Amino acid sequence: MDSLGKIDTVTKEYMRDPEIFADAFNQFLYHGRQVLRPGDLTEVDSTEITVPYGAGGAGVPEQKYRDVLKLAMMDGGIIYCILGCENQSGVHYAMPVKNMAYDAMQLSRQVAKAAKSHRKGRAAGDGEFLSGFCKADRLVPVVTLTVYWGPGKWDGPLSLKEMYAPADGAIMEHVPDYRVNLVAPGQMPDEAIMEFKTSLKEVMLYIKYSRDKARLLEIAQSEPGFRRLDRQAAEVINLVTNSKLKYSQGEGKVDMCLAIEEMRNDSKLEGRKEGRKEGRVEGRIEGAVETYREVGVPQQETVQRIADKFSISMQQAAKEVKKYWK
Repeated sequence: MDSLGKIDTVTKEYMRDPEIFADAFNQFLYHGRQVLRPGDLTEVDSTEITVPYGAGGAGVPEQKYRDVLKLAMMDGGIIYCILGCENQSGVHYAMPVKNMAYDAMQLSRQVAKAAKSHRKGRAAGDGEFLSGFCKADRLVPVVTLTVYWGPGKWDGPLSLKEMYAPADGAIMEHVPDYRVNLVAPGQMPDEAIMEFKTSLKEVMLYIKYSRDKARLLEIAQSEPGFRRLDRQAAEVINLVTNSKLKYSQGEGKVDMCLAIEEMRNDSKLEGRKEGRKEGRVEGRIEGAVETYREVGVPQQETVQRIADKFSISMQQAAKEVKKYWK
């Protein structure tokens, strides 16, 4: 499995957790108020199937796969909304169309179920029978949340109208629109991230500051949750940010402050090693240039020899020879 496939798998499993899933929607919809409870959520088959009419009335099956799909239940087991989550490791520039198709197929499924329940006992000319949907029927609302796991800005369209080619204003006024509900840590103020109540808070903070290791360590040291982070959340962080954090494989909780500090020390050590390596190469080039000059090799020929000997470009070799040709 490639790295993107691993990210998709790990983030999907993470968001499938009822507590994490509820936390994401509570932050987005209610600014952190605990309205949706994990126990109110029931996961359902994430496969979306609808059969629109094809040419001559032939059925055309279509199948899509959501990352996570859950029913939110009221007391008494009544469904009051359907919640879907889409995980994105990269920017999807047709996200409005993608999510709109998912939602439309879910609504289409509801209409089909209503039609099936009403089919018996209807007269052939009954308008409600023909439409399959009765006047008193109601649809269950569908909300899809897109979670972007990158630290940068989501620069793709967030509405269907942003994707349309230019057209007359009167036309654009009446074309359908669809808005993407987006969670992107790189564009969220810290105050909004703090509204999360689960490890999503630490995950989003880490992703947001993953390119600034000094600031990241400050944030981690100031937030107690980083001292004992769930292992699954730590694995999400490690994979989506490619941080190469080190921690014991068997432990249930991870001290991210210690892991971040060790990562920074490893980076410094690697930098010093690279610096010493470059210094040794520089010393060898300087010695070779001096030797060629002393034995009478012309300067231009020396450039060619340096380029061949050290596998560098002629342009770089010319700079090195000029620097040491005394």
